[in-house]
Amino acid sequence: MSFTGFPVAALDFYDDLEMDNTKSFWEAHKAVYQESVAAPMKALMAELEPEFGAPKVFRPYRDVRFAKDKTPYKTHQGAFVAAGPATGWYFEIAPRGTRVGAGFYDADGRRLAAIREAMADDKTGKALDRLLRRLEKDGFEVGGDQLKTSPRGYDTDHPRIHLLRHKQLFVGRSYGFEADAIGAGLVDRVREDWRSLKPLVSWLQAVEVERP
Repeated sequence: MSFTGFPVAALDFYDDLEMDNTKSFWEAHKAVYQESVAAPMKALMAELEPEFGAPKVFRPYRDVRFAKDKTPYKTHQGAFVAAGPATGWYFEIAPRGTRVGAGFYDADGRRLAAIREAMADDKTGKALDRLLRRLEKDGFEVGGDQLKTSPRGYDTDHPRIHLLRHKQLFVGRSYGFEADAIGAGLVDRVREDWRSLKPLVSWLQAVEVERP
């Protein structure tokens, strides 16, 4: 099945789910989710898989065991292509439209220390800084949770303290919900942006190899 776009019904489904996040609503509209969200998402990921790798399409159900918010269903549908531990490319459709991204979203102490070591290094750190600035000029946004202070072992006046504070680092952009954000051409748009983000993913992969 080739990707032909997400119907407007996918956006409407999530709009309504935000207002009525209940099992009764879900059961009454499950067919809409399957036809308008799940099926197009799988088709989109299938077209990207030959170049980027096997995707993981996330389950629509929330894990509420330790959450204050006990609503049972996610109000977005995401998919992720892994290129390393908690590292890779991301795509999402939600009430506000579609968006893409790449980077790392989680790291244990050892891995985060290795990433920070590479950020602090004059060669690899400057290369990352240049890459992120170039992506920002191209319209991407740099995000991810950060420390409010400097991490242990690094001075607040380090030239790349803005990078060293990151506990996560991802770069992405929102497409919105106009026709070019959900239509058949979306696959080319995602492919082009994921290619633009390959250098970031490769930088993170190199840290894994060189600093085990």
